[in-house]
Amino acid sequence: MSEKLLILLNFIKFRWFSHFADSTALQKHQQKLFEKQMTFIGRNSSFYREKKDLPIMDKRSFMAHFNDINTVEADKDHAIDFAIECEQTRKFGKKLNGVTVGLSSGTSGHRGVFLVSDRERALWAGAMLAKALPKRHLFGVRIAFFMRANSELYETVKSRFIKFRFFDMFQDIDENLQELQTFNPTILVAPPSCLLQIAQRNSASQIKPVKVISIAEVLEQTDAEIIKKAFNINVVHQVYQCTEGFLGVPCEYGTLHINEDIIKIEKERIDERRFIPIITDLKRKAQPVISYRLNDILVEKENPCKCGSAFIALEKIEGRQDDIFEFEGENKTVSVFPDLIRRCMLFAENVEEYRVQQISSFEVAVLADHLGEESKQQIVDEFNRLSTNYHFKAPNIIFKPYEYNNRQKLKRVEKLC
Repeated sequence: MSEKLLILLNFIKFRWFSHFADSTALQKHQQKLFEKQMTFIGRNSSFYREKKDLPIMDKRSFMAHFNDINTVEADKDHAIDFAIECEQTRKFGKKLNGVTVGLSSGTSGHRGVFLVSDRERALWAGAMLAKALPKRHLFGVRIAFFMRANSELYETVKSRFIKFRFFDMFQDIDENLQELQTFNPTILVAPPSCLLQIAQRNSASQIKPVKVISIAEVLEQTDAEIIKKAFNINVVHQVYQCTEGFLGVPCEYGTLHINEDIIKIEKERIDERRFIPIITDLKRKAQPVISYRLNDILVEKENPCKCGSAFIALEKIEGRQDDIFEFEGENKTVSVFPDLIRRCMLFAENVEEYRVQQISSFEVAVLADHLGEESKQQIVDEFNRLSTNYHFKAPNIIFKPYEYNNRQKLKRVEKLC
């Protein structure tokens, strides 16, 4: 069966036949796929063939057992070298052992490599198009995709009815924007940092996308407001995807839902609404992802989404577990979630682009431009207020110029120590 036909079949399946009346029906669907998946990996993955219990994996252990986990006989070192060569030459069409190979440093800083077969690529493309395309714009779609690396995974979505244009973020931004205006996309897909660049250069007024989709980085609410205003849209849609899988996509109301028709998820609770996801991909076979603990902090939506979906609804992706700041309390270490750090920046005037980095338990760096003494004092006051409310020793705040690096993912809040 041709890849284009597989994409079409998956598109139809996920567009019109992947809805569940309630959680019970969804759980039955997941259990059926899970049993089928376990049968496959038990036969084809030497790592899982020898396991009676399913260990919880993370990126470090996943990569340590890469050779035994994957089912296409790919060697980790060879796969990494292959992916690096593709990155350096900017040629992304080659395959290794018949599969697409991608490289990711992720926001966790640990280098990873992923494998995707042609069949999985067709499933991804069909699911992505079915879930992300606007309901009333199925034909004549022009998708502009800004990424640091292209892949056959993304090029798969090209068809007679869909035009796809990859924009290399390593290229000059002005050249990219000139080409973007000529292409005039109906759907614009890019990391928030790139969307902000387009908005701030007044390029947003030159194009009229029906939908703007944020990927790869955490979408801050303040950034979302700037992007919405620049593109004259009501919602910035945030797709939740990482090396480990296509995890979530927003509904028509802009609520991010976990793709529980293909992803089984366990919740490692932090509090009543926050949790760290442990995922099992129910479809991926070239490189099975089973009981994989992500490093993301997800916040569940307090009330059910208006769309009525049985899938988990998220309020937001708050950030990485690695980026929870830690300060010295009276008798213990006090953990402070990224949202509370962001809040310290909300009340200062003239703050647009910024980063907040914890250098040590007693020092925090604020990277921002054009801050007057009054704005700096407002930020210091907010940190002092935060330390009083949460009972930790107020850190020393140092101010530095803001620097944007298009070769790294933007993290507004980052723990360096």
